[in-house]
Amino acid sequence: MRTTRTLLLGAAATVALGLLASPAVAAPSGETDVTFEILAGTLDITVPATADLGTGSPGAPLDGPLGAVTVTDGRASDDASWEATVTATVFQTGGGTPPETILPSEIEYWSGPATATTGTGTFTPGQLTSAEAEPLDSVTPVVAFTHTGGTGNNTATWNPTLVVNVPLDSQAGVYTGTVTHSVA
Repeated sequence: MRTTRTLLLGAAATVALGLLASPAVAAPSGETDVTFEILAGTLDITVPATADLGTGSPGAPLDGPLGAVTVTDGRASDDASWEATVTATVFQTGGGTPPETILPSEIEYWSGPATATTGTGTFTPGQLTSAEAEPLDSVTPVVAFTHTGGTGNNTATWNPTLVVNVPLDSQAGVYTGTVTHSVA
């Protein structure tokens, strides 16, 4: 009986080892769940954080570049048209009661030509030359640049110039205001 038992245990161990050592059987197919996300494109404008136009005198125009303004259209539209506009606030000195001011209507803007573009369509400056400069306003926006037609993504960059028509009665001081570009 002992021999039979030993043989049975030996046979069982051999079968167990055979099962452990046999290769795995592959399934005939396998599935993988895949996900991805498509984000809606945006229409954005970037502008310089600050600009210093330098110094000037009462009664004399003061002009200088604002810095690069860039519209980035990532909407991938069939009609990739957009319009960038610009307004300004009143410019004030920090001292005096009341503070001295220069009105937005005394500050002119001209976009100049594009310094860089990508994409298709027509890119048009609002004011190509200084002769076309327009007074800024805090209520009625001035067209800075447009893009018409074309499809897909596009960009445009320009470096506008501000011309401050300093009034004769302007007081000495550093004048600060805000120029706001928008795109739609």
